[in-house]
Amino acid sequence: MDHWQPIADGKNPCDQNRRLGSGGFRQGTLVRWWKELFTDNWKYRGIKKSVSLFLVGLSLSAAIAACGGPTGGGGDTVELTLVSYAVTRAAYEQIIPQFAQQWKEEHNQEVTFTQSYGGSGSQTRAVIDGLEADIVALALALDTQQIEKAGLIQPGWEEEAPNNAIVHKSVAALVTRPGNPKAINTWQDLAKDDVSVITANPKTSGGARWNFLGLWGAVTQTGGNDTTANEFTRTVFQNVPVLPRDARESSDVFFKQGQGDVLINYENEVILAKQNGQDLPYVIPEVNISIDNPIAVVDTNVDKHGTREVAEAFLQYLFTPTAQREFAKVGFRPVDPSVAAEFTNQFPPIRTLFTIADLGGWDAVQTKFFADGAIFDKILSGVSR
Repeated sequence: MDHWQPIADGKNPCDQNRRLGSGGFRQGTLVRWWKELFTDNWKYRGIKKSVSLFLVGLSLSAAIAACGGPTGGGGDTVELTLVSYAVTRAAYEQIIPQFAQQWKEEHNQEVTFTQSYGGSGSQTRAVIDGLEADIVALALALDTQQIEKAGLIQPGWEEEAPNNAIVHKSVAALVTRPGNPKAINTWQDLAKDDVSVITANPKTSGGARWNFLGLWGAVTQTGGNDTTANEFTRTVFQNVPVLPRDARESSDVFFKQGQGDVLINYENEVILAKQNGQDLPYVIPEVNISIDNPIAVVDTNVDKHGTREVAEAFLQYLFTPTAQREFAKVGFRPVDPSVAAEFTNQFPPIRTLFTIADLGGWDAVQTKFFADGAIFDKILSGVSR
């Protein structure tokens, strides 16, 4: 199931605890319902109070049984909701059944998944607005940090998983026209007078921020300073005829509308496209940015659903060689060194690979480049079309 379905809205506590299609319930909400009921009508003291407490316990147990089905963290079935961005779907379709089988063997419990895929920014907003994800696997840590700031993920989530919670990686790719007629091989080639560049708008696309930072870091991480990086990046954006809202629109502009000589994309996407029969000519610049993709448990939701144990187990499973291999098969660079060694022919080495930390971290990057009136806005205001 790919789309989230809301919790039933009713006065019956069972309805309030059941997610459509799951057959399960969440004890936390049910307990609160009974607590409110008896607290609001509490009249007795002494012996009557003890008797009433006993009766409340019996009533609560009966009500839990009446709701039917297992809880999120116990019983014969447990359900997790995974919210991720679109291109991870091919990997998770292979990983989820493998994890479910292992969990069944080790815990004698079925685990099922509600899955939601879409643009990383849109998925982030959906979780903040109420999509009750147990696990989020988003395109950049900035999106996960927004969920943290909304109070749904506790600080320190990066330390609760291996590799600072980066579950797989990619790098920027320059997709060219067949035969690469403009001889595009490096970031610097994008500043040529006769080259038209297609990229999304980093103010509306989280993924496009990687594109911008790849351009910027190609200068600052090879001996240049902010002044020269600004000049170079401004020149490249002078060659950008349109700024689509997101990566999908960018691809449509390049492939369907035929605009541009080069599309800034991601290595994993062009590898996956080839597997699906679309062999795109592309170049991986030797100076590149590590596009790090994080995973996190949504603390508020797993505690509410009673799914913390299985959610954390799934998160840990994603770092095993078995899962890492599935990510690599669909184009993501694995973070497990042993698995990476198996795929050296698929992933060319990067001579100069820099990270978001080398640029100051996401908080600093967001303020410096993408806030209103920051560097990107200034660059755009100076670009004439």
